[in-house]
Amino acid sequence: MGKTHKSLKGYFLLDGGNLAGSFFHRTVVLICHHDENGAFGLVLNRESGHAVGEALVADLAEPIRELPLLVGGPVQPQAMSFLHSDVFLPDANVMPNLRLGHSVEELVEISESWSPTSRLKLFAGYAGWAPGQLEGELKRKAWLVHPASLELIFDTPPGELWQTILRSKGPIYRLLAESPEDLSWN
Repeated sequence: MGKTHKSLKGYFLLDGGNLAGSFFHRTVVLICHHDENGAFGLVLNRESGHAVGEALVADLAEPIRELPLLVGGPVQPQAMSFLHSDVFLPDANVMPNLRLGHSVEELVEISESWSPTSRLKLFAGYAGWAPGQLEGELKRKAWLVHPASLELIFDTPPGELWQTILRSKGPIYRLLAESPEDLSWN
C-alpha cells in the first residue's frame, strides 16, 4: 500500500526561525494548493509598497485600486494572484469562503459586484514547491504549520501577522516572535 499524501491546503507555513537570510525569513505563507505534484502558496505578510492601482491597469473599483499589493513569493513576480472572500462563495477553492484566482477578468467581475462583505488581497508572484520539496523542508523543520483562518488572513495587518500567529502558539514561540530580526541586537 502506498504512502498517503497529507495536503496542507488551507494551512499557514511560518518561518520557525530557521530561514534567516532567505526570501522566507519571518514570512507567513498560505498554502493554496498541495498534492503529490507540488505546492503553491502566497506570502501574506510582505508588502510591495505599491497600491494595486499602481501596478495593474484594469477597470477596477476604487476600493480595490487602493488596496496594498503584496509580494506573494519569489516565483514569477510579474504573475498576479488574488484571494477573494465573501459571505458565501460556492466556488471557494482554498478553504470555505476563500477563493484563489489569477485572471484580470475575474478581478474585474469581483470589482463590478463589490459589496461591503467582499474581501480581497492581491499578490505579485507566488511561492512554489516541486514534488516532495515541501515535505523535505518540513522534515528539516524549516516551517511551522498553523491552521489558516479568514480572520488572520484579512483582519491582521501584514506587518503583524507572523508575530501574532507565533504568540498564539505558546511561550516558546512567543520568545521567537519578540526576538529582534538581527540577534546581535540582543
